[in-house]
Amino acid sequence: MATVRTRPDPRKLSDDELELFRAFHLMRRGFDRTLDAQLQHDEGISISELEVLMALVRSPGRRLRVRDLVDSTGWEKSRVSHQVTRMAARGFVDRQECAEDRRASWVHLTGEGRRVVVRALPEHSATIRRILFDALTPDQQEALLGIAQTMNAAIDGEDCAPPEDCDD
Repeated sequence: MATVRTRPDPRKLSDDELELFRAFHLMRRGFDRTLDAQLQHDEGISISELEVLMALVRSPGRRLRVRDLVDSTGWEKSRVSHQVTRMAARGFVDRQECAEDRRASWVHLTGEGRRVVVRALPEHSATIRRILFDALTPDQQEALLGIAQTMNAAIDGEDCAPPEDCDD
């Protein structure tokens, strides 16, 4: 006797699911690329540089240990280290010894790094406003917030170690 499958195969996506995934993927990547292009054009910095700079701006003493930047960005330690090295060469940050832990170092925001953030934020915020807030109705914004929160909870619930230990 044949049985009727009541649940879809979790290893396959339906045509409707593929359409939603592709639209979501294009939106997410397009949003990131647009923000990065705006920052590159207006300030000559990348979205990754701004992410590190913003983490430092928000931190006490405008400094963080590399491991705290790893936690803040969700990046692998090697990516953070390479990013900090490039940013130090540009004068946005500097490294300082950590007296409490000789294995660690502080990444400190420089005056130039702070100036870059102050110059970048107005147009960056305006770009976010145009793409995210002006393009959506208040009801759509509320729905998107709920969707994002639900998806973030699902992502947090995935059984995956930190990025450098997680198989892609």
